[in-house]
Amino acid sequence: MTIVPDTKDWTWVLREPCPECGYDATAVERGSFGSRIRDNARTWSVVLGRPAAPVRPDPATWSSVEYACHVRDVHRIFGVRLRSMLEEDAPRFANWDQDETAVEQRYADQDPATVAAELAEAAEDVAAAYDAVPVDDDATWSRSGVRSDGSEFTVDTLGRYHLHDIVHHAWDVRAEVTRAVVEAYDARSAEYAGATTELHGEVLDSLEALAAAVGPGGHVLEIGSGGGRDARALEERGVRVRRTDITPAFVDLLRSQGHEADLLDPLVEDLGGPYDGVWANASLLHVDRADLPTVLLRLAEATRPGGVLALSVKEGDGDVWSTHGSVTAPRRFVLWREDGLVRALTGSGWDVDDVRRRAGLRGETWLMVRATRRP
Repeated sequence: MTIVPDTKDWTWVLREPCPECGYDATAVERGSFGSRIRDNARTWSVVLGRPAAPVRPDPATWSSVEYACHVRDVHRIFGVRLRSMLEEDAPRFANWDQDETAVEQRYADQDPATVAAELAEAAEDVAAAYDAVPVDDDATWSRSGVRSDGSEFTVDTLGRYHLHDIVHHAWDVRAEVTRAVVEAYDARSAEYAGATTELHGEVLDSLEALAAAVGPGGHVLEIGSGGGRDARALEERGVRVRRTDITPAFVDLLRSQGHEADLLDPLVEDLGGPYDGVWANASLLHVDRADLPTVLLRLAEATRPGGVLALSVKEGDGDVWSTHGSVTAPRRFVLWREDGLVRALTGSGWDVDDVRRRAGLRGETWLMVRATRRP
């Protein structure tokens, strides 16, 4: 079966968020184009290193390699268009048939490692071109160009449109991203558990506030139990905890310690309930941006009215990959700004009671949120 050509005019994403991938062009800061392109390229490096990279999930859907070939060529095409806008007055872009290119260049047959290197090179090239435009140079950002269908872009809107294309295709392969993150923790679960035994500072304060809110005997669903540190602390304060994790090795570790623990993906699997509270400390930051509202809604549905939620995510823009600490394999972190996170919560059945910031160990900032299940 061949891939159905995409004939949509996606320029509407410049005006409103994409309902599929969650990208919001209006929320992107001009000076972040280059860094976001580089972070996105890291996603493809990880995905293309996986065994399933050349395999289509179904006959009518591109494989990761095919998507990556397209993203590589998007960077190349937009690099040409960007430079023409910077060097010429109102250039007209040459037509590019992306579906025809995929067939002619045999995307499905290209080598994943070669594609990864070519994508990284093309991403760096165009990222540097965006970086070279001073953020406050409005005249340059306003220079225009016209696509063959008549759609007019400025340097600024071209960059925002460009970003949507690559973010959307990273969303297309998010299942592989999730598998990569789970496997990273799976391979170093014991090391991670050993490195995260201390509970102190603002995290301890948040845990004690949750325990006080649900009261002795209260039932809490923990998302991302990891090595079990937080569950132990909650139980020491009289709380009943359902331990869960999406990583098999963490579940095995918890069971070996004599605890009941469930392998659970909060995006798709039955959460049970109703619970008096939910504890999600540094776990939902791995959930894809477009999927977090669904997870939050499912957690709300599993929590009694008036029940409480405590969660923490890293503050920032876009997505980043990290190999720091005891887990050396790449893990993706989805960064959030307070306003976007609050919108996701309030739109999913929660009233936000408090948002606090705490400093992390590596210079990052964490958003710590307490919310109440709306009646």
